[in-house]
Amino acid sequence: MRGSRRAHSSAVDARRGSRYNRRNKGGDMNRKWLLGLILVLLGLSGALAQQSRLDVVKGRGRLVCGVNAVLPGFGFLDQKTGRYTGFDVEFCRAVAAALFGDPDKVDYVPLDARVRFQAVQNGEVDVAFRNTTVTANRDGALGVDFLPVTFYDGQGVMVKKGRANSLRELQDATFCTTQGTTNEKNITDYIRAQKWRNAKLLTFEDGAKVMAAFLQGRCDAFTADKSQLVGFRATSPKPEELVILKETISKEPLAGFVRENDSRWRDALSWIVYATIQAEEYGITQKNLDQFLKSELPEIRRFLGLEGTLAQDLGLPRDFVVRVIRAVGNYGEIYDRFFGPKSPFYIPRTGTLNALQRYGGLMYSPPFR
Repeated sequence: MRGSRRAHSSAVDARRGSRYNRRNKGGDMNRKWLLGLILVLLGLSGALAQQSRLDVVKGRGRLVCGVNAVLPGFGFLDQKTGRYTGFDVEFCRAVAAALFGDPDKVDYVPLDARVRFQAVQNGEVDVAFRNTTVTANRDGALGVDFLPVTFYDGQGVMVKKGRANSLRELQDATFCTTQGTTNEKNITDYIRAQKWRNAKLLTFEDGAKVMAAFLQGRCDAFTADKSQLVGFRATSPKPEELVILKETISKEPLAGFVRENDSRWRDALSWIVYATIQAEEYGITQKNLDQFLKSELPEIRRFLGLEGTLAQDLGLPRDFVVRVIRAVGNYGEIYDRFFGPKSPFYIPRTGTLNALQRYGGLMYSPPFR
């Protein structure tokens, strides 16, 4: 009897074990299938997350560039041609030339100061070249990465002739400036630091509206980057009646910017900007480019893509530097086109931070090697 009970018990245990093993095997298969699906999904999401804007733009065949549409000298719509033009716009064109060999393969998106960062963050534009100051807060908190500085500026104040000869005479003045800019923050800090209890501030959504309010007498002073003041003064009905005061109240290094954490895109654009500066350092211009293409100097040949793999390493065409110079010229040529002695917005470069480093300025390129 005992043996029979033991045999029966063993048979029951075997059947139970068999059912358990079948259920367990099925569970293992389900878990393995689920784990495999998760890994596939993670791989797909990782691949999408890792796709650089550089690849997106190449695939699209056009650049989408955010610009200012109402700032004389930097970014504005030419009423005669219906085309965007300006110092910042030239860097959009330089990128298109580098990527596609055609500086006109650009779709321009006009951005005011309040939405420029969101437009880059949400992918509405690939890059913004829009007279924007590099600051710690913007670099750290707004989800963007800055490109090399293209223009060193400083904030100033413009008044009507006879209103004041210096900033200290504006203790009871009403200042106009643009909303959402460092200009707004700087003048607020300045008034507070000077303890000017009677000074007031009016803000508007863009520089053109600030200028209109200023000319209408709604404020005593227009405060902005000095380069902006030069542009608006030059396009006013009576520029001789407007005076830009000598004081500079801030540092305003201006640069383009892209969405953060895309190093391939940022690197490619950074070296496109640097290429314009390096070309000026070498003395390469639109006119003499073909002569330099015959050079035997290793650094020139490397720079122009005649040897080495610098361009390919950046994900750019081998001759991207040549394309840029042919399309827009070197940094000095771009500067002179909009701020040189023959331009309506003349801003002297000699002896300023925008001069090449060899002439006492801050403009120079890291080595192309």
